[in-house]
Amino acid sequence: MFPLRDDNPTLATPVITIAIVLANVLAWVLVQGVGYEPRLSRSVCELGFIPGELFGLAPEGLRVPLGPATACVIHHASATWLTPLTSMFLHGGWFHVLGNMWFLWVFGNNVEDSMGRARFVAFYLLCGLGAAAAQAGADPSSPIPMVGASGAIGGVMGAYAALYPRANVNMLVALGFYVTRVDVPAYLVLGYWFLLQVLGGIPALGASGGGVAFWAHAGGFLAGIVLSFLFYNPTLVEAHRRATALGGPGFD
Repeated sequence: MFPLRDDNPTLATPVITIAIVLANVLAWVLVQGVGYEPRLSRSVCELGFIPGELFGLAPEGLRVPLGPATACVIHHASATWLTPLTSMFLHGGWFHVLGNMWFLWVFGNNVEDSMGRARFVAFYLLCGLGAAAAQAGADPSSPIPMVGASGAIGGVMGAYAALYPRANVNMLVALGFYVTRVDVPAYLVLGYWFLLQVLGGIPALGASGGGVAFWAHAGGFLAGIVLSFLFYNPTLVEAHRRATALGGPGFD
């Protein structure tokens, strides 16, 4: 299933959501060279979040292959606490960046609507940091670089589930050769997504190797739910409620 759009109108221009999308696209183009080597690997190794390097728990000098001819080398002295932040604006490939930005666009505008622009900036960054903490907590000695906006966007999705659980999300569903579109309440769509992250993350506990950062996704989602209680603006949510038939936020 893939979300195409929601039936939840935006009351104000989502300036911050647009700015975050542009920041990620610019990082992909200017910093990561649209995926061409050696800029892609260099950006992942230098600006990606590597828990084992940051915490000094991965062996010094360890080579971590990224591809047939590329690898990150663990250097504790070069580790910086900025990488959990910089990693939020990097990606591993075209599908990675485009998929993340689409999810952010579908769900981010209404969450920004509920918080206001300044609060949404702080909310988004804190969700990304919470996602990085969850992934590190699952394996603090991991030498595998983590990049991507998925954790922060997971936080946006968690806030959306809390604020607008009954909003319909138009989903593209493919069952073999049969493709259709269905409207599904947000709490089912996003709850199902969260369940997939947890189920995907359980086998990865204690395992080595790269792949999807399931615990970052799940951690970001939970952080988004919790932080939405602190960051949503009741006046903005009430204005949104009057303009829609959603019945208000889920924690009313």
